[in-house]
Amino acid sequence: MDAKDILGLPKTSAPSEKKPRPPKDSQRKPDGISREVYALTGGLPPLMPTLEVSHLKKRPPVDKEKVTWQWLPFMSSARTDNLQLYHWVRVVNGVPPTGDYAFAKYNKSVDIVKYTDEEYEKYLTDPTWTKEETDQLFEMCQQFDLRFLLIADRFPSSRTVEELKNRYYAVSRALLVAKAPSSGDVSNHPLVKNPYNMSQEIERKRALAAVLSQTRQQERKDAEILAEAKRIAEIRLTRKEEEEAELPQETTADPDVNDNTIVPVEPASPSSSVQPPPLAAVLPISTADSASTPASLRMLRVFLRTHVFDQMVQEANSSSGLRTVKRVEQTLQDLGINIKPKVPTKAVCSEHLELRKEILTLLNLQKQLQYKEAEASANRENSYSETPSTPMRVQRDQDRLFVPDGYSGERVGKRDNKRKGSGRHIEAPPSPPQSKRPRKLKSSDG
Repeated sequence: MDAKDILGLPKTSAPSEKKPRPPKDSQRKPDGISREVYALTGGLPPLMPTLEVSHLKKRPPVDKEKVTWQWLPFMSSARTDNLQLYHWVRVVNGVPPTGDYAFAKYNKSVDIVKYTDEEYEKYLTDPTWTKEETDQLFEMCQQFDLRFLLIADRFPSSRTVEELKNRYYAVSRALLVAKAPSSGDVSNHPLVKNPYNMSQEIERKRALAAVLSQTRQQERKDAEILAEAKRIAEIRLTRKEEEEAELPQETTADPDVNDNTIVPVEPASPSSSVQPPPLAAVLPISTADSASTPASLRMLRVFLRTHVFDQMVQEANSSSGLRTVKRVEQTLQDLGINIKPKVPTKAVCSEHLELRKEILTLLNLQKQLQYKEAEASANRENSYSETPSTPMRVQRDQDRLFVPDGYSGERVGKRDNKRKGSGRHIEAPPSPPQSKRPRKLKSSDG
């Protein structure tokens, strides 16, 4: 059974004629496109318009430079003998470069003063130096551009570097002053303003050599000596400042007046049996803390003020409890004041510590006031209990249970246990005893 049987079609049918395929138009692949891209697109126009190369802007023609290297002669203006040398030169388009030698600008020479025989005899005579030595020194200074180490190595006589420098600068300074119209014209010249000191230079080199030749042990020993000397100097300065700070305190201190020293007091409750300390303990007769605050800041010569401030705050709070310290900080925050000053200068730190002491005094006075109020309320309660006719005594008598004579304590205890059960309220009024309930009327009573 095939498809024709299922569809009910006759099995014999006329042969269908095949339609001829249309001939394909043979298109030539355009230039500038690869075979793979042309096979994928099938010759369709691209999505983006393309431009021909001929429509683009052409680059301007550039004249190519012809660069060659040639072996050419040259002369340098830095030389005085007119010596002609050769070197390779970059030549562009057959035109060689002109001008002076490129490295002649780096030939810098020192202007050495010149003197005549008359000037030497008049201004430059020195018993330790002869004229020939001086002339030779200045010639070598001109030759070696004041490189005194080279001059000392090549100088015929045994002269040190410091002696050569001293002679050269002394001659130059004397000629400068002698040729100037007035001394004020050359007063700011380096040779006149800062003259060469040979003894200081010798001492400087000796000290430098001693430092560079030290061992590690010697360096450690020198550091210990310097630290000890610094410590002794600080101790002497501290003692001197303490003596100066104690002088005005002895004349102005009053031991009978004290408003800033604080002693912490624990909070009290009305039911507490602990007696409050006397008010005199809150304000002891000592002003050492308030007087030592500025002196402690002056004792240290170099210190970190924030570190010293933290130590002074801890010292002020050492006699107070943690709860009191937190209350002080909370009070500062309520007043809009930072716990630590943002600009911890000496004056700001002193005022901040004084404010903390005043807040501690206020808190301790408030605690004393609470003690006094608790004591007054306790005395009032004691006076009520001693008077029998007071309303409180009458009220207590009314709250008592009435127990008749014919009942035992066991019955009452059972009733109390029932009243204290979980199903009943403790505040409920007690039920009257059975003997007090109204008796039912009988027919004979009527």
